[in-house]
Amino acid sequence: MFSKASKIATATMSNEPKASLRPGIPSIISADMKIVGSLESAGDLQIDGTIEGDVTSRTLTVSDTASVRGSISADAVKVSGTVKGGISAKSVTLTRSAKVKGDIVHQTLSIETGANFEGQCKRRSVDGLEPRRLPLISDAGKNCRSEIAVELGIGVG
Repeated sequence: MFSKASKIATATMSNEPKASLRPGIPSIISADMKIVGSLESAGDLQIDGTIEGDVTSRTLTVSDTASVRGSISADAVKVSGTVKGGISAKSVTLTRSAKVKGDIVHQTLSIETGANFEGQCKRRSVDGLEPRRLPLISDAGKNCRSEIAVELGIGVG
């Protein structure tokens, strides 16, 4: 009698869709937590504590109390705390309290006044190809035209 009811309840619970897991709610690493090792999440992640390792997620928020020592890879990254390591993301935002020491590879980058950033920025194009470096169009001192200026139809006049 009890076994039949428990089998039905178990089957009902195991067959429920996983829609009850809300992808919009981030996983949170609290301010009093320190993790040594890499983190990987398919969803959103908010770090308030300390991470010593690489972090990969869909979106990542590094709050003003947080510290990350390792590389970060995500679609969107917002940094208000400290990051010592590279950041690779489609969208990167450094708020005024951010302290970043490392290179940033991005499609869009926003740096608020007051943010502390030490490193190099490299923009990656939407199609994943590296942006083409353009030489100077003209040398004003010599009043000459470059090849790229001729290609673009820009003259020095």
